[in-house]
Amino acid sequence: MTRTASPRSLPRAIAALALALLVTATGSSCSTVDNSTVGGQGGPTPDRHGTSYAPGTLRVLASSELADMAPVLEEARKATGVTVRPTYAGTLDAVEQIASGEAEKAYDAIWLSSNDYLRLRPDTAGRITGETPIMTSPVAVGVRPAAVARLGWDPAKVTWSQLHKAVAEKKLTYGMTDPKRSNSGFSALVSVASGLSGAQSALTGQDVTRATPRLKEFFAGQKLTSGSSGWLATAYDRRADVDALVNYESVLLSAPGKLTVIRPSDGVVTADYPLTLLTSARTEAKEAAGRLTTYLRTPDAQRRITETTLRRPVVLGVPPASALAEDKRRELPFPGSRAIADGLLDSYDNTLRRPSRTVYVLDTSGSMAGERLERLKTALAELTGDFRDREEVTLMPFGSAVKQGEVRTHKVDPASPRAAQDAIRSDAGRLSASGGTAIYSSVQEAYRFLGTSSGDDTFTSIVLMTDGENTDGDPASAFDSFYRSLPAEQRRTPVFPILFGDSDRGELDHIASLTGGKLFDARQGSLDGAFEEIRGYQ
Repeated sequence: MTRTASPRSLPRAIAALALALLVTATGSSCSTVDNSTVGGQGGPTPDRHGTSYAPGTLRVLASSELADMAPVLEEARKATGVTVRPTYAGTLDAVEQIASGEAEKAYDAIWLSSNDYLRLRPDTAGRITGETPIMTSPVAVGVRPAAVARLGWDPAKVTWSQLHKAVAEKKLTYGMTDPKRSNSGFSALVSVASGLSGAQSALTGQDVTRATPRLKEFFAGQKLTSGSSGWLATAYDRRADVDALVNYESVLLSAPGKLTVIRPSDGVVTADYPLTLLTSARTEAKEAAGRLTTYLRTPDAQRRITETTLRRPVVLGVPPASALAEDKRRELPFPGSRAIADGLLDSYDNTLRRPSRTVYVLDTSGSMAGERLERLKTALAELTGDFRDREEVTLMPFGSAVKQGEVRTHKVDPASPRAAQDAIRSDAGRLSASGGTAIYSSVQEAYRFLGTSSGDDTFTSIVLMTDGENTDGDPASAFDSFYRSLPAEQRRTPVFPILFGDSDRGELDHIASLTGGKLFDARQGSLDGAFEEIRGYQ
C-alpha cells in the first residue's frame, strides 16, 4: 500500500536558535566583537517582524553538518564583516518552512546540503533566489577495513550491485540516516535506487517498482538509523556488529575509527551546499550574502574549506584535500518530479526498511496532572499519523511503578493503518495522573518487555518522557547494573529521554549516554516537536 508523504510527517525544526558559528569556533574571543559597527551601518534595528538584528548579520537556516564550517566563517567575518547566525534543521523540514512562508519570518538565507528536493516544489520557486554552490561532497559507503578484506573488494571498483549482493548474503551490515529527516539519507536512497534499478536517467516510478525486491533485500541489512549524521557516527562506534556507514564522503572521512571510503563506480548523488537567499531578505542581508559568497569562492577560502571539512572545492584550479581520492565518480540524476521523490520516501518508510518497535515510557505521576498531562495527550495524538506500516507501538505509563493495567501495544497493519492509529490516540486520551515517579524501574520494565528478540528484524528503541526526578523504585545504580547485565543484543536498544517540566537533566543525560541514546529538550520547545524529532532515530 502506498500513501503520499504528508507535510505533517516531516519533522519540525531541529533545535532553537543556535549560537553563531563563529562563537562556537572561537569562544569568548569572538564575543568582544561589536557587530553594531560592522560595515558602518549603525546599531541594531528591527526588521519587519519586530526582530532586532545587527548590521552585517546573516540569519541562515542551515544543515546541521555545516557546524564544521565555524573556523572558515570566522575568517570570513574578519575579511568581510559578515557574521553568520545559523539555525539547524533537516533538509526536508527546511523545505516545508520555506513553502509555508515560515522561513522568511526568521531568516535571510538557507544553506542546505542540496536544493534538489526544493526545486521539485513549485510552491517554493518564488521564495528563493541567488543560489551559489560553495563546496561538494558525494554520497559514499565507509566500510571497516577488515570487512573490505573479508569481501575481497577493490574499493575503486565496487558497485551498488556488489554492495547489494554482500548485504543479501548477510555478509555486510550498515547504518544510514533517515531519508525523511536528513538529506544524506535521501541522497543515499536515491543513489541506491538508481544503482539497483539500472536507471539511465532520472528515476521513474517504473524504475523504483523494478528495483523494489532488491531494495528490500538491501535495506534488510540496515542496522542503524538516525536523524543526524553526528549521532549515527557515534552509534556506529558503539556497534561492532555494524560493518559500514552510508553517508557523505566528508562525514565518513571524519568518522571515529578509520573507514575505507567506497564511492560506488556506477554512480552517486552529490551535495553542493548552495548558499541561497530568500527573496524576502533585507536589503542589507542580500548585500552581506553577496560579500560572503564571493569570499567563500576565493581560492584561499576554498583551500581552507577542503582542508577543514574534507569537502571538495567548486573553484577550478583548487585541488581537494590530500585525504580525498581522485574524483572519478559518475553523477546520478535526482528524481525529476516531486511525486517520484515522495513516492520513494513513502516506499522506504512503509515497505523497504526494517519496521520499528518502540516502547513509550510515559510519566503519568501526580505532578503531571492538569496542563502537563493534556500536553502529553495532544503530543501523542499528533504523533499517531506519523507511525509507519508494520510499526509496533507500546504505551507504557508509569507513576510509582509501571501501570500494568494500562500498558497497550498496537501494530500498524498496512491494510488498515487507521485502526492502530485511532487505537493509540484513544489510549493516549485515557491517560490519568497519579503516584510518584519511578523512572529507572519503568525503563527496566521496558527492556524486559522488548525481550531478547528485540534487535532481530526491527529498529528497537525506548522513548522516556518524564516531568520530574526519580522518587520511587530502583535508584540509578540499580539501573546501571541491570543494563550492564543485559545480553549484548538487548544493550543495542537506545533510550531517548525527553526533558520536560521539572525533569533532571543529569538523570536523563546519564540514561541516554549509558544506552547509546540521545537527550531531547522539550522545555525550550514543544513536546510534540520533541516526539517528532525522535522519529528520525526509530
